[in-house]
Amino acid sequence: MKEKILVVDDEERMRKLICAYLIKEGYETLEAENGAQAINMFKSQSIQLVILDVMMPVMDGFTTCRELRRFSNVPIIFLTAKAEDEDKIIGFELGTDHYITKPFNMKLLLVKVKSILNRVYYSEAQPKKEHFYDGLAIDELSHKVTIDGTALNLSPKEYDLLLYFVNNKSIVLTREKILDYIWGVDFYGDFRTVDSHIKRLREKLGEKASLISTVRGTGYMFEGKHDEKNID
Repeated sequence: MKEKILVVDDEERMRKLICAYLIKEGYETLEAENGAQAINMFKSQSIQLVILDVMMPVMDGFTTCRELRRFSNVPIIFLTAKAEDEDKIIGFELGTDHYITKPFNMKLLLVKVKSILNRVYYSEAQPKKEHFYDGLAIDELSHKVTIDGTALNLSPKEYDLLLYFVNNKSIVLTREKILDYIWGVDFYGDFRTVDSHIKRLREKLGEKASLISTVRGTGYMFEGKHDEKNID
């Protein structure tokens, strides 16, 4: 199957250049010149990844990302000239998977595209692994998360955060450790990114938000009891 990638940029030359390299790597591409066009296209196509500019007419990239996250967890890479740390923080808080600034290295973009697609869609097959805590259920193969049977719509970063906590149950995780593990050591943002993502994750967990406790002055910790009836 050819992965379909949507490239969203108001500069036609940039779109064509990126698409040419993606096609050479074996991907199928679609183009949109603004966020509104991208949203409409996304709803009528099966798209596996979005490369998104920020400064565009009609609907900018930040707004587009926010709208996409209302109904989809599709991987998103911001590719933009907005290089300030505050812009990067906004991008990650909105749910992007990576933030690349222009001018950029095309090889780096292609590596990031391949890495994200492999992680999200082609993780090496392994025995089914599920976690059950106080009504919270996580299926690692399908990335499906439910609370008392009701599915949660988590962004990729929120899912990664939750799984990281679960796999480190009862261990205090500092903000620095979380930042390095989830965003990578090359991420230049600060701890506010961690706090804002955990805040949104707790909001989505609702009554189960207390599973993630704050360790004052240090970080966070996942605390919960296994649901024995669901454990083989």
